[in-house]
Amino acid sequence: MKAKSQQKNPQTEDPGLTQAIQSYQDGLRALQERKFERAKSLFQKAMTGPNKELADRAAVHLSACNQYLDRTSTSFQSPEEHYDYAISLINLGDFVGAREHLDELQKQASHSDYVYYGLSVLNCLTGHFEDSLRNLAEAIRLNPNNRFQARNDSDFNNLADDPRFTELLYPESSEGPYSTASGASQ
Repeated sequence: MKAKSQQKNPQTEDPGLTQAIQSYQDGLRALQERKFERAKSLFQKAMTGPNKELADRAAVHLSACNQYLDRTSTSFQSPEEHYDYAISLINLGDFVGAREHLDELQKQASHSDYVYYGLSVLNCLTGHFEDSLRNLAEAIRLNPNNRFQARNDSDFNNLADDPRFTELLYPESSEGPYSTASGASQ
């Protein structure tokens, strides 16, 4: 029994090894969640630890991350191309990746209606209905044609019964039958 406790103590006493193990475990989690950039940095940290076997395992996973990132290089010629990529991630169900790209686009092209439209779709699909409505309202404000696009977009099915969504898409029906008459007399 003493031999076992003596073997455990050096590992638990070495903060470098503890950190490397934690980085490796966090890297595996990030890899499973398809967060390749994060996983890459965590595996790089794990490789700097004192355990050669752990460093070798981390190197294998790091190589996999690099291969994936090389295949999905994200250098875009234009914001529109970047947007198309983000929408393709939504269509693949990679909502986390899509959000990262749309957030980045929002910083780069903050006055682009299509970015707000994409965020609205993403928020609707992920159950963030308030954010979806807010982003859709901004997309429509920037480009009223988005109103007509949203009317036929099945990605908004989760909001179809929400009266706020209906008012946003059909403002003429929310004015009431007498609004034009009372507006004309003013």
